[in-house]
Amino acid sequence: MGAHSKAPLVAVAPPAADAHPAPAPTRDRYFDTLRALALIRVVAYHTFGWAWAGLVFPSMGIMFGLAGSLMAKSLDRPAFTVVRSRIRRLLPPFWFWGFFVVLAMLIHGWMPGWQIVFWVVPLGDPPGNAWGEQAWEILWYLRTYLWFVLLSPLLLKVFRLAPVPVLLLSLCPVLVLTFLWSGSDNRFGSALWDLSTYLFCWMLGFAHRDGVLQRMRPAVVVVLSLAAMGYGGWYAVGHQTEFGTYDLDEIPLAQAFWSAGFVLLLMWAKARFRIDFAGLTRFRPLDRIVTVFNARAVTIYLWHEIALILAVPLIDRFWKVPAFERYLPLESQWFMFGVGWVLIAVFVLACGWVEDVAAKRRPRLLP
Repeated sequence: MGAHSKAPLVAVAPPAADAHPAPAPTRDRYFDTLRALALIRVVAYHTFGWAWAGLVFPSMGIMFGLAGSLMAKSLDRPAFTVVRSRIRRLLPPFWFWGFFVVLAMLIHGWMPGWQIVFWVVPLGDPPGNAWGEQAWEILWYLRTYLWFVLLSPLLLKVFRLAPVPVLLLSLCPVLVLTFLWSGSDNRFGSALWDLSTYLFCWMLGFAHRDGVLQRMRPAVVVVLSLAAMGYGGWYAVGHQTEFGTYDLDEIPLAQAFWSAGFVLLLMWAKARFRIDFAGLTRFRPLDRIVTVFNARAVTIYLWHEIALILAVPLIDRFWKVPAFERYLPLESQWFMFGVGWVLIAVFVLACGWVEDVAAKRRPRLLP
């Protein structure tokens, strides 16, 4: 997700006795940590429904920003090869997960039409019934990510013609959709809204990778970031009556501007101060968790809603055990959050190997 992939590991013959082995590639632990935190925040949001969660940590904007940066780095290679690699790494985990979701919906009376093709390549929202909605409603992220991957070769060329103006103009589509034209009322209209909402964050990844942010003056960055967040926050709070909430996930314009300012600060700080969180490797358990989260990001994202769904009947069974009923906080959402993560861990062990296969790596229980 957000950069869902890693460079494939290639098996090589042992070096000769007098040869010096090449150093192992190092990952940016700052980006890895942000991605892990983003995934934790997504699971927490879907557990507790906190409207304020997006204001504290706009996970989706951060994930798109990270993915944009990694995509720009990858596009130093031929575009077709990069796009094909990204699609190959995304689709098999999606197909594996989708097989179980589609099968369950068919058993519960769903009969798809031609739109089932979107369960093969999710360029539009895959169809489904109300019974499975909690599971498949998260697929907007994969659909948006796939479109950004396909458009990135063109977007990067346009960005490099005039980086700063193009970056600022990337906020215009969401303004147009909000105030001038709301788009078509179908799955492609939904895709257009999501692309417009997170376009700036994706382009911000380009700006980070090309060194544009590092050259910007601190005062300019801080002013632009605070202005964007201020406008996004004001719009969210000021339109609670219209949307029924100040939750950024329900208000695209507020999400776009708040995420823009927040991610700009994170990316600029990374470029300006060369933050890498390299010291994280000294804390082995924590470093290991971050590694697993990044290597299994697609698996965690796809299966987390199913884990939360299954946590409910599992906890219901706990009530039938007197000791559990007496000593466990079965009514607490925090308890459900914990059970959800246990089930997510089970899915990572049982299904995460698909990500290895998709990346042409040797399948492993844990990376």
